[in-house]
Amino acid sequence: MTLLSYDRYCDEILAQTDALRAVLTGADLTATVPTCPDWTLRELAVHVGGAHRWVGEIVRTRAVEDVPEEKVPGTAGPEDDDPAALDAWLAEGAAATVAALREAGPDAEVWAWAWERRTAFWARRMTHETAVHRADAALAARAPYTVAPEVAADTIEEWLRIVSFAQENGDPEAAELRGGGRSLHLHATDAPGAEWLIEFADDRFTWRRAHEKATVALRGSLTDLMLVFNRRLEPTDSRVEVLGDAALLDFWLDRSSFG
Repeated sequence: MTLLSYDRYCDEILAQTDALRAVLTGADLTATVPTCPDWTLRELAVHVGGAHRWVGEIVRTRAVEDVPEEKVPGTAGPEDDDPAALDAWLAEGAAATVAALREAGPDAEVWAWAWERRTAFWARRMTHETAVHRADAALAARAPYTVAPEVAADTIEEWLRIVSFAQENGDPEAAELRGGGRSLHLHATDAPGAEWLIEFADDRFTWRRAHEKATVALRGSLTDLMLVFNRRLEPTDSRVEVLGDAALLDFWLDRSSFG
């Protein structure tokens, strides 16, 4: 289920990038990112900006196969270490990619690594790539983090689709997300209707919007559910509540790390 329009995704790429830039302003860019410990805050920003430029190149050229990142101009980040140069580089990359997406429209055929080879896939993917990594940056900078309810809900649904795609394509960890009779319920306490039931069948898992009793339930604000689901917040954190078989939630989180 896609909750946002193509135009909204384009708007969100810009808005999430602006919010990321605000977190980075004045922050220690050499600080380690707790949720991505191989990166400093600057390296996280370069990853996001590089992803924007890579997708922009795919969309602009209507690429029919993967484009090596090293062949995309500017993906390594600004040559100048000045934080102002990084800020400008992030803004320019997001703006150029959104311009390419808007010019192409949602139905242009382009290469993608997943189930949908259209520009619509990339608009959605870059929205959530940026929103989740903004959470990483906020954690590193000890800054507050909020996201609109509809964006948080769509982040959860896109992640479910990604993990399902991984399972369908033989990812060994995702392949273990099966086993009849078990289920996981996500219940947002601040957004009516924002509930999901993930059910484990003998060969795969499925999900749907539902309020039903499950083997384990995760309750909390919609943003916090999204953060736990993306392994940015521990399920033991006091901001969320786990009811039932907590080991099943851990089982899901340990095996839904595709990519």
